Amino acid sequence: MRLLAAREHSRAELRRKLCAKSFDGEAVDQVLDRLVRQRLLSDERFAGQYLSSRQRRGYGPVRIRAELRERGVDEGLIETCLGDPEVAWLTSLRQAHDKKFGAQPPADLKEKARRVRFLEYRGFSGEQIRGFFRDTFNL
Repeated sequence: MRLLAAREHSRAELRRKLCAKSFDGEAVDQVLDRLVRQRLLSDERFAGQYLSSRQRRGYGPVRIRAELRERGVDEGLIETCLGDPEVAWLTSLRQAHDKKFGAQPPADLKEKARRVRFLEYRGFSGEQIRGFFRDTFNL
């Protein structure tokens, strides 16, 4: 219960942590099933909170998708969360860019390439980045 009290976990993440503490795998699965039935453990809730947290920190959908996969979240659930129309990826991209580089356009192609690499590392797609530079700086 202490693991759940600190923050939300995915089922796979919690299973991995409990098995690492030498608990029996079958017993862990039974406990996890009970927690899911009692709605104390929810991959949907975990994915939503994780997405929200990472987006606020300036990460894009590509990186968040990979991180959710690493944490054992179902691919269909990931697609549902990332496809939510309320998730404003362009706003997140703009905030990440402006926080690092300011609102000024890049001085040359080398500077633009540097900014593109940064935004790709943050998890934004090439299409999103190209659209941002085209719409914001006419580049």
